[in-house]
Amino acid sequence: MCGIAGIMMANNLSPSLSKLNKMANALSHRGPDGVGSFNLGHVGMVQTRLAIIDIESGDQPLFFRDKSKATNSIQSVLIANGEIYNYIEIQQRLGLQNFTTGSDCEAALALYARHGITFTKYLRGMYAIAIYDVMQKRLILTRDRFGVKPLYYCEKNGQFAFSSEPQALIASGLIQPKIDQKIRDELLQIQFTTGRKTIYDGICRVLPGETIIIQNGTIKESLKTPGFPAEAPTKINKYDALEELDKIFEDTVRIHQRSDVPYGMFFSGGVDSSSLLTMMKRLNEKPIDTFTIGFSGITAHDERSHANALAKAVGANHHEIEFTNADFWNLLPKAIEFMDDPVADYAILPTYKMAAEAKKMGLKVVLSGEGGDEVFAGYSRYRRAIRPRILGGRVMRKRGILDDLGLLRNTSIKWRDGLAAAEKKANHPSRTALQRVQAIDAADWLPNDLLMKLDRCLMSNGVEGRVPFLDPKFAYFAYMLPDKLKIQKGMGKWLLREWLQNNMPLSDAFSRKRGFKVPVGEWIELKNRKLGYLVGKQEGVQELCKSGKVEQLFSCRGKAQVKAQWSLLFYALWHQQHMLGSRDKGGILDTLAST
Repeated sequence: MCGIAGIMMANNLSPSLSKLNKMANALSHRGPDGVGSFNLGHVGMVQTRLAIIDIESGDQPLFFRDKSKATNSIQSVLIANGEIYNYIEIQQRLGLQNFTTGSDCEAALALYARHGITFTKYLRGMYAIAIYDVMQKRLILTRDRFGVKPLYYCEKNGQFAFSSEPQALIASGLIQPKIDQKIRDELLQIQFTTGRKTIYDGICRVLPGETIIIQNGTIKESLKTPGFPAEAPTKINKYDALEELDKIFEDTVRIHQRSDVPYGMFFSGGVDSSSLLTMMKRLNEKPIDTFTIGFSGITAHDERSHANALAKAVGANHHEIEFTNADFWNLLPKAIEFMDDPVADYAILPTYKMAAEAKKMGLKVVLSGEGGDEVFAGYSRYRRAIRPRILGGRVMRKRGILDDLGLLRNTSIKWRDGLAAAEKKANHPSRTALQRVQAIDAADWLPNDLLMKLDRCLMSNGVEGRVPFLDPKFAYFAYMLPDKLKIQKGMGKWLLREWLQNNMPLSDAFSRKRGFKVPVGEWIELKNRKLGYLVGKQEGVQELCKSGKVEQLFSCRGKAQVKAQWSLLFYALWHQQHMLGSRDKGGILDTLAST
């Protein structure tokens, strides 16, 4: 797990070493174990390394040389952020004589030499990869099909630049931070953003599953592999499906545990994390380090006791972490500092603290249950979306968080254009209605909310997050299940629940558990007047909201009002730090009052 960045110039000009160094410095938190670089002609690349596999000889860049020629010349160069979980199988298939290190990422370079730009179809992993083909003078950027690992780029003034995070492109001086107002409105209405464009005008995402080819500083070609196929479900009965699930789940978790450093897992006690813990118990002789977080001093439901009972039952080395009122006021600005591509998800708070605790305990790898709801159709919004309208069915995210509150100066509905585009693309005739809503979430919600949150919160602490449910082989199996094996009796993730109940009866897999809730409303209420005043005076918020309306909003306690309060609070802090440069000012109130 690492940070990567690079520049390709047009007309054979040399990239600025100063800019490359600034990008590397901006990505140092992603790779505290070393820095590597490569410069040749009009291309320069840098990588900051978090050493997970092949600690001694796995430094990057990695090189592929033509051993058939006496010159043994460099044919291609790779830098990568991620893990190739099936690297051992690839090494065995291609022959160990083709490898010079034990790095998992060298497998991708060897596959490129064999298969060209179609090499990604042989990979099982999470990755953002950059390969410079020396012979063809082309740069190839590619990202895993679910977008577990981020990758950004900008094209400007005869140069193409890429990076693991937008803030590295900005730190280099290649681009100045300027808000794209349409994307900003989308963020405030749904808490994440969609598609290729980011909130920064001129900075784009390499899309999940996309491979782009750049020559002479310009994008020449783009290929795309979707996360979920446009195919009808397979025909399989419950008993065969359970047998296949057990087999593929064991294989997936086994390869996701490949590591030369200690690993653990985030454990909520829900269906996804309980299933993951159950399989890890099967595959590990030593106790597993598990991390559960709860909230003190509030009325929100706390499932730590359930998680503790399950962890104890499998002999895990269980760690309970407490998230307090003080944590909210002190840690939120610190977490947002690393959310340069903003995600206003409540869960950044507990995720950030758990990552910090895992690091303190010496772990560099954590497995997590993200993706389980998307591949097995666990969300209640899926069940609502596929119902007939007369029975209460409704389109997902039809209304925005700030709608109908009288806050906004401009009430344009263009914020939903990205969602509408994803809905249209997912509407393939071969898919069932359930598959379509799963595909909609896989296009944007999954990479641009859940996985973004996990990446930034963990990498800011030098910890790698792995998501076995999004292994391409496993996700394909789950997505292609018949609808009736995903949803039965008004309950999602049916087959996974059946497997869990069979393998860990104590989990009570078919009980209707409450969702994981972060009680931001209770914390905000403690200082709502002060917050209302400071948020309302913040420059970015004043551009959006009518005078006096923000303070009125923060005096309310309804569910819709609390969501709006959080959305504006997050944006005010984000804008203060990433647009106005007011960082390292302390807690929430000090940060908001810093200008």
